[in-house]
Amino acid sequence: MNQLPNIIFILADQQRWDTVGCYGQKLNITPNLDKIASKGIRFENAFTCQPVCGPARSCIQTGKYATQTGCYRNEIALPQDEKTIAHWFLEVGYKVGYVGKWHLASTLGESNEKIGKKNDYTMKAIPLERRGGYKDYWIASDLLEFTSHSYGGFLFDKNMNKVEFNCYRADAITNYALDFIRQQNEKNPFFLFISYLEPHHQNDINRYEGPKGSRERFKNFEVPGDLLGTKGDWRKNFADYLGSCNNIDYNIGRILDELETINLIENTVLFYTSDHGSHFRTRNQNIKKGRDDYKRSCHEASIRIPMIVYGPNFKGGRVIDELVSLIDVPPTLLSCASIFKSDYMQGRKLQDLVRHNINNWPEEIFIQISESQVGRAIRTKRWKYSVRAPEKDGMNDSHSNIYIEDFLYDLKADPYEKVNLVGRPQYRGITDQLREKLKTKILEIEGKESEIKKAPFYSA
Repeated sequence: MNQLPNIIFILADQQRWDTVGCYGQKLNITPNLDKIASKGIRFENAFTCQPVCGPARSCIQTGKYATQTGCYRNEIALPQDEKTIAHWFLEVGYKVGYVGKWHLASTLGESNEKIGKKNDYTMKAIPLERRGGYKDYWIASDLLEFTSHSYGGFLFDKNMNKVEFNCYRADAITNYALDFIRQQNEKNPFFLFISYLEPHHQNDINRYEGPKGSRERFKNFEVPGDLLGTKGDWRKNFADYLGSCNNIDYNIGRILDELETINLIENTVLFYTSDHGSHFRTRNQNIKKGRDDYKRSCHEASIRIPMIVYGPNFKGGRVIDELVSLIDVPPTLLSCASIFKSDYMQGRKLQDLVRHNINNWPEEIFIQISESQVGRAIRTKRWKYSVRAPEKDGMNDSHSNIYIEDFLYDLKADPYEKVNLVGRPQYRGITDQLREKLKTKILEIEGKESEIKKAPFYSA
């Protein structure tokens, strides 16, 4: 048995925390995740640090916030000189593999002045130098939602050959992941990054696609509280959305079975989370037409995610209530392999919380929001406070020196964020405190002084 553990990191795309049974979902959507949560560690209050696909992925790969790498919006490539978690694992003898959606190679969102000719890997193989160090095993697509549909499509292997599939997409991704796992031996530990597209909507038809029969199978869902009384498109999509989540869970079962079969389960850390959630078009009403608006907001539906870990040093069936972020993932993964994170990584290893070492653990989550706006937010256990830059374009500007207050929610009294308290005189005291905390975070992380203007009172 390897002295160092194997590590399998599983990333869903656009999965809300409340789709998982151990987080309160009443339908039997996630029996396998619920089982490993009962044996491992579940983080009750887990959040993304950037509710957009590419930027969130850049944070996971590097341990830096999206503005620190320059990947503040989609279609900006991860700089080739960034040291990723794959590079760290390679240095200590791990075999590294990547399967699924990458979303960090194309440069279509970058300025011509910065890069010269733009590189579009939307439908093309990604060259080795743009794979973030994942050199041993690679079957991926930069935008899997463009190279595939729910039942069929293609990715590219490490030799840039097209690899086609004709089954449900998450099943295919798992087939490739199992292929990598079966190739491993006891000489080297492995790190495998599995990046599912599910339950993300299918872009070209702008709807969610669960496995066949999902709409009937999961039609009796309980409507999440934030969606009750709203328009959006959840009525026609939520059952399929749950079907996609259920299929990922089925595939987690396949992975667990394989690890049991080849006697690797006891020495493998299994880490599950999502890049962000989905509010089903119930927020961001002012977003430009033609662009999906399932995330890109400060609301819980966009930012709150499941996070479950099982394996060596992550056992006991515990639930941890402290606030944690995707920015904490990289140092956590490295710590599993006894790699001490570099000072440039912004998060803290979650092992500290498992060991009850909560001294000086952050009391708030910092969130950067792009594309729909240039926004910044903090989330404490009780409060949500968000600001936006009125004179900036979220597609072309990464930051601002001037923001205006946008949202204030009391999550204890209003967990579904129905009543925006920003600008109300009776909340001025708490707003002032949160504003100063947010300004401190912006300065600390972005290195920029910022002005946050007080919002006029409105009752929306």
